[in-house]
Amino acid sequence: MIVLDTTVLVYAVGDDHALRDPARTLLAAAAEGGLRVTTTPEAIQEFAHVRARRRDRADAAALAGSYADVLSPLLEVGETDLRQGLRLFERTASLGAFDAVLAAVALRAGATALVSADRAFATVPGLTFLDLERLDVAAIAGG
Repeated sequence: MIVLDTTVLVYAVGDDHALRDPARTLLAAAAEGGLRVTTTPEAIQEFAHVRARRRDRADAAALAGSYADVLSPLLEVGETDLRQGLRLFERTASLGAFDAVLAAVALRAGATALVSADRAFATVPGLTFLDLERLDVAAIAGG
């Protein structure tokens, strides 16, 4: 199971950008069932917030709902994840609080990797980070 950071969701439906195609390819593989990909409700909520800054709320809510469908079942964040995330946040200056909790959830869930455009995830001990910019979807999908 691969966990997605909000950056993947944002780039997949954003304007033309070098990271749009890898994000779209990854999400298409997930939609086709060739790859087990998920995230947290909080990541989708953050996506909706970011999207609504540039588009209308109906668009943001509709896309967020679609992500919830494709990425279901979503990983739930509990108190243990929060506390572990706060420890990561405290020790890792490059990692924001939200991302630290997402990393903790991915570690607890036994994720094979976390995909993001944010390279700060690479500093988390024990977490396999896949950089969206260098992502080879065929390789991680097994062919």
